[in-house]
Amino acid sequence: MDPTNDPNFTPPSLTRHFQPPAPSSQIPKNMPISPIVLADMGNAVDAPPPHPSKNNPSKSRSKHSKESSDENGTYHSKIPRIHTELVNSSSDEDTSETAKAATQPILPPTVEVKWYQIADLEEVPHGIQRQARSLDKYEFPTHRLATTLSDDSKYPLVIVACGSFSPVTYLHLRMFEMALDAISEQTRFEVIGGYYSPVSSNYKKQGLAPAHHRVRMCELACERTSSWLMVDAWESLQPKYTRTALVLDHFNEEINIKRGGIQTKSGEKRGVKIMLLAGGDLIESMGEPDVWADQDLHHILGKYGCLIVERTGSDVRSFLLSHDIMYEHRRNVLVIKQLIYNDISSTKIRLFIRRGMSVQYLLPNSVIRYIQQYKLYYDSEPVKQVMAENVD
Repeated sequence: MDPTNDPNFTPPSLTRHFQPPAPSSQIPKNMPISPIVLADMGNAVDAPPPHPSKNNPSKSRSKHSKESSDENGTYHSKIPRIHTELVNSSSDEDTSETAKAATQPILPPTVEVKWYQIADLEEVPHGIQRQARSLDKYEFPTHRLATTLSDDSKYPLVIVACGSFSPVTYLHLRMFEMALDAISEQTRFEVIGGYYSPVSSNYKKQGLAPAHHRVRMCELACERTSSWLMVDAWESLQPKYTRTALVLDHFNEEINIKRGGIQTKSGEKRGVKIMLLAGGDLIESMGEPDVWADQDLHHILGKYGCLIVERTGSDVRSFLLSHDIMYEHRRNVLVIKQLIYNDISSTKIRLFIRRGMSVQYLLPNSVIRYIQQYKLYYDSEPVKQVMAENVD
């Protein structure tokens, strides 16, 4: 998060009482995130994946399919040639439901998300740990944090995204998936969990909904769409703006100090590497003079590391080359290129909502329904902020 949005922001050069980040002795010493050569992984680079039917033939056949197998166990599907070979895929129950739906009146489209398009907003899915709204009841979420490494030859990694998430969008969700792909394909690390860490309400920025609303929207966005993403409310519950370096220290304390890291298949405990997931615009703010303390940049990039998702119009690699501190820790920075560019921004989402325009397919339906229910984002914002190139 850009430190200048802290209402009590003081340039680092003028700060007398600067809370130091965690000492190096408390942070596991992990290898850098620098990419490896695919040939080093010991697998054939161009080998195609095995056919599903060879791994589990029983699952690849449906009850209606007409298939035959030869003596080698290879299955062949029969393509229907005449109408008598066609199979009705719908059951009697489906047919009756379709008949009922046909009698319902069809109304013109609307920008609102209806209740029947999503599950109950207050229904907690099985195994989900929702966050408290007060610090005294706070518990660190671990319901999707892996407890054992699946590959002992790899190093455990947790991804943390700090931001406003006002509101959370599909780009925020996609950033984690793009990072997961890049880490799996280019490094020797294994992702064991991912966290959203929404900033507190003390981060004074136009368009920032109250912290408990943003935490709740992040929960709605990932609890039914992901198997490994979680929301941590610790930062949002702090009485003042918390520097990113201290937020990463919090995750290190909860995962490595309190829980001892993660267990390998052999039974030993291994320290977990914590990395910050950020967009190219946030990284460029690190180059602005007297905004980020050099001590914090060395701590974030050197002790933890950063996963940077490029956004349209940003040249992250040139910035890394020109920034002394980032270049020093370049082996602990992984730049992730978007193969399918996604420029959804929370600022433009808020603008659409104020104009009464549809935001469907830009963010999850459950989040849209929550915004409608609590009438969020109807207050005006400065034109300069709406038209800014770098928006969250």
